[in-house]
Amino acid sequence: MVDLNDVAVFVKVAQLESFSRAARALSMPVSTVSRRVTALEEQLGVTLLQRTTRKLNLTAQGRAYFDQCSEPLNHLHDAESVITREQRRPEGLLRISVPVVVGQQPFYDFLSEFLRKYPEIKVDVLITNIFLDLIAENIDVAVRFGELSDSTLVAQRIGKSIRYLVASPGYLQEHGVPSRPEDLSGHRCVLLNGRNNEAEWHLINGEKSIKLHVTGPVAVHDVQSIRAFACRGHGIGLLPSNYCEDQIAGGDLVRVLPEWSPPTVFVHLVYPTRRFLPSKLQAFLAELKRWKSPAWTPLR
Repeated sequence: MVDLNDVAVFVKVAQLESFSRAARALSMPVSTVSRRVTALEEQLGVTLLQRTTRKLNLTAQGRAYFDQCSEPLNHLHDAESVITREQRRPEGLLRISVPVVVGQQPFYDFLSEFLRKYPEIKVDVLITNIFLDLIAENIDVAVRFGELSDSTLVAQRIGKSIRYLVASPGYLQEHGVPSRPEDLSGHRCVLLNGRNNEAEWHLINGEKSIKLHVTGPVAVHDVQSIRAFACRGHGIGLLPSNYCEDQIAGGDLVRVLPEWSPPTVFVHLVYPTRRFLPSKLQAFLAELKRWKSPAWTPLR
């Protein structure tokens, strides 16, 4: 296999019809240029250039080789230019995966500002609670909540989600206020992803920990729906603090068993590799880390 660097030197010499001009164009000593061309001829077993004191000519085999090599080298140069430009300037398609709790109006506002700031970037956004295969789906970055499985993916922790047990004053007046975690098993609960309207809640209080089997009339797949049904008196729900603090302050919701709460859920940015990140991804990661998302609390 010939050295492509030697081929590139030969092509430049043939184009400029001079070892010295090629050396200046390539920022190489003339001796290096001559040595590379000679090495290529020896490897191919042919004479590519006829050297005289006055002129440099391509042999017939040299002309045929030049014609076959020059265009592919141009394509390689163009490809390198594109990659280099993309590394230097944020541009191109960025595929992003976010869970439903993130893919709401505030995130759309954030993306809108991001696109205005980087007009040469395009985004393809997948809003799903499924942990998609980033490599297979060609996804550049994903926002993920909770524990991450071991993998070769890079994960950066950017925030945390603290959840409260909440219910409407009307529900508590009708069904009573739980005084201990075990009481929740006898209450109506609004469930996230509850199969057959059943779920297991894990609550902690300092070093105390308990797991409870709970049921309820409503099972949903996003926290906005939990908030809506809890506010309407359909049961006790688990809500991220960011999604219920206004309702608590306004009296629409009340914290239940405030000394008990689920373990903290951490939020991560996940992407395939930490090496040679394209500038479009670097720009997105930097902007997202600065964004004050209602879906999580920044790490102190």
